[in-house]
Amino acid sequence: MGKSNVSNKEKRQAMKAERLAVAAAQKLVSEAQKVENPLLPFTAFTKFNKNGLDLVIEYKKSSNLDAETKSWVWELETKNMKQAYEDCDIGWNPKDKQEEMMDDRACYLVARHGSSGDTVAFSHFRFDVDFAEPVLYCYELQLEKEVQRKGLGKFMMQVLELIAFKNNMSKVVLTTFKHNPDGLNFFYSLNYSVDDTSPEDVEGKSDSFCYFILSKKNPRHKVTEQTKEP
Repeated sequence: MGKSNVSNKEKRQAMKAERLAVAAAQKLVSEAQKVENPLLPFTAFTKFNKNGLDLVIEYKKSSNLDAETKSWVWELETKNMKQAYEDCDIGWNPKDKQEEMMDDRACYLVARHGSSGDTVAFSHFRFDVDFAEPVLYCYELQLEKEVQRKGLGKFMMQVLELIAFKNNMSKVVLTTFKHNPDGLNFFYSLNYSVDDTSPEDVEGKSDSFCYFILSKKNPRHKVTEQTKEP
């Protein structure tokens, strides 16, 4: 009886701790979602002038993207990612993907040529609670071929990290396919590593899952004071 009572007490304490952690994370995420323009504190990072590129970086909510930009976002996503999805057991579902990308919670960094205004790259991200932690989840980082390998992708990831850490997110999280070695090497070079939440392959089957979940932790993350339950 005594051992059972201790076990039940520990379970209740663990459940309470998890509820408090989720509530604290949701509070941080809600505060971050209310920020009108999280790029505003980082004016030095709204321009990218390097390797022959003269670009401006802007922040937009999905609901504020104009029709032309929405069309381009979808075309670039399809061009860059359709085959990768088809090569994975996840498969390519354009309807679900469009709904995900145009969800009300979706936020975007969009890179444009400073002179012409032509779009060349975007990142789709969200503030979210992930396994009881407040995170910035990078859903997409897509670049037109002509601006790849010029430092722009690294620059945009740095901007996302600045935004995440400024808003006290615990980490930046993303998903990348295992059969995309260039993508994996890119994120590893930026000090991303396999996250604890990444699904593990079934023993004897190295291809149980076709993707990794990677993350970079915020070294200065501070948990807000948890509200006591009655």
